Amino acid sequence: MTQTPTAHTPAQGKARAQFTVPAQHPMVALLGSGDSLLRVIETAFPAADIHVRGNDISAVGDAREVALIQRLFDEMMLVLRTGQPMTEDAVERSIAMLRASENGTSDGQETPAEVLTQNILSSRGRTIRPKTLNQKRYVDAIDTHTVVFGIGPAGTGKTYLAMAKAVQALQSKQVNRIILTRPAVEAGERLGFLPGTLYEKIDPYLRPLYDALHDMLDPDSIPKLMAAGTIEVAPLAYMRGRTLNDAFIILDEAQNTSPEQMKMFLTRLGFESKIVITGDVTQVDLPNGTKSGLRQVQDILEGLDDVHFSRLSSQDVVRHKLVGRIVDAYEQYDSENGTENGTHKGGRNKRK
Repeated sequence: MTQTPTAHTPAQGKARAQFTVPAQHPMVALLGSGDSLLRVIETAFPAADIHVRGNDISAVGDAREVALIQRLFDEMMLVLRTGQPMTEDAVERSIAMLRASENGTSDGQETPAEVLTQNILSSRGRTIRPKTLNQKRYVDAIDTHTVVFGIGPAGTGKTYLAMAKAVQALQSKQVNRIILTRPAVEAGERLGFLPGTLYEKIDPYLRPLYDALHDMLDPDSIPKLMAAGTIEVAPLAYMRGRTLNDAFIILDEAQNTSPEQMKMFLTRLGFESKIVITGDVTQVDLPNGTKSGLRQVQDILEGLDDVHFSRLSSQDVVRHKLVGRIVDAYEQYDSENGTENGTHKGGRNKRK
């Protein structure tokens, strides 16, 4: 996309930019069906006047806002040239990234196009890729470090992206197997006696990991891979006493590990292996008085060579938009009331 210079601004204190979209790119791809993407942009820049005529787009308004609009359309075109469609969510995230860069609150040089076009895994007609800057950095850290911690609230893609990287590593023969594990801790509920075999008893705790696998692999192949030991899904207790070589190992829900369990797990690391540990320190379900190993390990391993901590926030939530606002609301409530997850820290349900 090119900016067409103009000889004057339309009014004092106003700036004007005009863009011409190459004819080979349909305008509907840039503006959205029924101009849905254009409406997102207009909502984000209410003080600017944006007009479309044929393949020409013009923007008039404050110089900084017009410059951001120009950068936004340039980034959108870069994404579209890769064959990836733009969505309303992608436009909103692109605007947020550009504003953060403009305001100096972003500590990196990555552009929206670089974030949105980084493919991790293509499976069953869909592509898995990061959707936010922090997600991209998390994925990049998995490539460059042996042990990576993904810490953040629900819906930020911590486990899902790690699973995609694990499947990618297996398919590219970087590792020979994937090991997925979780601590079997009840999430504030008392399930009581569960009938069935041992695997039937622990299956509910591991079900989210199976769900992610079904998104990334042919469901018919999963039982065969598990029977061959190429993919193992097991509770954390099964890791004790083992050395895990040539494997991509994911520990999910790590906030529900004790400090002893966390140390035990980390010391399972063998040769040619990679570990990703994910968790949300605001959702600890350990019994009263038990410290969270995920909270403690940050003080112990922060700054250690080849260990990386990726921290995601409500801005990285990729579920329903309301989830991010719910996370923020809880954080604000806790800050104002001295609570933790809405519960008084000194009360009966104290969580450490």
